[in-house]
Amino acid sequence: MQFAQRLAPLQSNVFADMDQAKAKARSLGRELIDLSLGSSDLPTPEPVLRAIADSLPDSSTHGYLLFSGTQAFRQAAAQWYTQKFGIPVDPETEVLPLIGSQEGTAHLPLAILNPGDFALLQDPGYPSHAGGVYLASGQIYPMPLLADNHFLPVLEDIPATVLVQAKMMVLSYPHNPTTAIAPLEFFQKAVAFCQHHHLVLVHDFPYVDLVFDSSLGQGGQREDRFVATAPSILQADPNKTVSIEFFTMSKSYNMGGFRVGYAIGNAELIRALRQVKAAIDFNQYRGILNGAIAALTGSQDSIQTVVETFRQRRDAAVAALHRIGWNVPIPTATMYIWAKLPDPWTQNSIGFSTQLVEATGVAVSPGAGFGKSGEGYVRLALVHEPVVLETAIARIQQFLGES
Repeated sequence: MQFAQRLAPLQSNVFADMDQAKAKARSLGRELIDLSLGSSDLPTPEPVLRAIADSLPDSSTHGYLLFSGTQAFRQAAAQWYTQKFGIPVDPETEVLPLIGSQEGTAHLPLAILNPGDFALLQDPGYPSHAGGVYLASGQIYPMPLLADNHFLPVLEDIPATVLVQAKMMVLSYPHNPTTAIAPLEFFQKAVAFCQHHHLVLVHDFPYVDLVFDSSLGQGGQREDRFVATAPSILQADPNKTVSIEFFTMSKSYNMGGFRVGYAIGNAELIRALRQVKAAIDFNQYRGILNGAIAALTGSQDSIQTVVETFRQRRDAAVAALHRIGWNVPIPTATMYIWAKLPDPWTQNSIGFSTQLVEATGVAVSPGAGFGKSGEGYVRLALVHEPVVLETAIARIQQFLGES
């Protein structure tokens, strides 16, 4: 049987390999502590669950849901965005509901790229960004993100020969996996760059709320040295000339399994993505969107609980890593730690990750799985209580001592 050539780049998946390594660790009787997946373990807010539950007996919510039926959700998303960032949004032409933001980021290249066109992607970056380009038969130009540049791409390094064939640039800050935040000044530069080179600017924004306003100081004491905020790309492009931004309910509201996301941005881009979406699916169950509306329009106090929980976990994990001599930087955002590997693992993140989980049951994500520039790092997801994170790091210490 012959399959399309576009599937070839999708055959290798380091996370599938890690899944096999985790299964092997279980078969060996290891007690698994999984820090490899960024799936929140925190509960969905009660008002969200209540809104969904109240919808279930209503038979009018049981049918197909087309675009016009999502109006209330689109209005809630537009209102939420305007309240947060001060930029008006038209819910009819500038908002599109999605079955998770990953659906949007993976499908948008189908609306933008012709075969052979380039997409400029962050390296390291989220795997679905590349997957969508491959499915559209596009080419990828990786923009290296290095610690020396604060994990921001150097736009001036992109070759002119690539730019001639490029149609889109994808950014995502706060960044997964490096945890970096991009300042508004960088976004303004990126918008001007994309306007000049006639590129669509895509910003994936799942960690909009997971930003910490304090940092762990000497001796494990918190130091309130700064107030960090995560800007929206539309603050740099308020007229929405080239930009589209993707949001999810998975991180701020712990709704990963409900698969709710949405796009806000340039009306032409929204319309084009809507055309692709219409050929592939409708929308999720109306009751789930009712829950999302409750999340966006209700009290946001639960978000502060989420942020504080991950801040406490970050502080505990960083302090534990520092105690074993692994001096990782202190993340200012997201639910991850991006850790540079010590000797002798500096260029073997896959080997480190697979051997670690088989030997200790602790699963982390190898940096190579996020792109060539991710080699030499691993990502730890803070999806367990501090005591469990400290146990995992104690096992890592034992592994490093024996390796």
